[in-house]
Amino acid sequence: MTPAGRRILDAAGGLFYREGINAVGVALVADTAGVTKKTLYDRFGSKDELVVHYLRRRHESWWAYLEERLAEAPPPRTLTLVDAYIAHPRLEAGRGCAFLNAAAELPPDHAGWSVIREHKRAVRARLAELIRADVPRADAEDLAEHVFLLLEGAISHTAVDEGGTRMQRVRALTSRLLQEGAKGG
Repeated sequence: MTPAGRRILDAAGGLFYREGINAVGVALVADTAGVTKKTLYDRFGSKDELVVHYLRRRHESWWAYLEERLAEAPPPRTLTLVDAYIAHPRLEAGRGCAFLNAAAELPPDHAGWSVIREHKRAVRARLAELIRADVPRADAEDLAEHVFLLLEGAISHTAVDEGGTRMQRVRALTSRLLQEGAKGG
């Protein structure tokens, strides 16, 4: 990607996350990136394609962050995944999950949906892998679904949760579920 393309993606990423995809026009992205609208269209073709690139980049960034944390973590690494959400600087910004935010804004036929779905499937699958390693006696698929839904619910409440306690609560619930799973129940 060209330096101008990276600047455009950097600008779009910050604006789309903070302001919302539909609230941000290409003129604002181009202006913030210090390029012309023509340059933006030359690099990405359309705002829709820029959104897809934004979501892909967001997934790649999140995944690298997660895997770095997991590589250094002792068991149970399932809790490390929860902790990664809690500690993520973007979550602290109060806007929650960029993928859930995009899902709320994009029409059902938008190409960004494939990136959103893939990201969520990847997180859910990684949870199941971690649970299988952490709690071999547990029903990893069932427990992963449970933890995934707890995480998604808490993340969707990031801006609503004034005390900021829901994510901490998810961690405590996940810990308890792992302990119960280790007992075979």
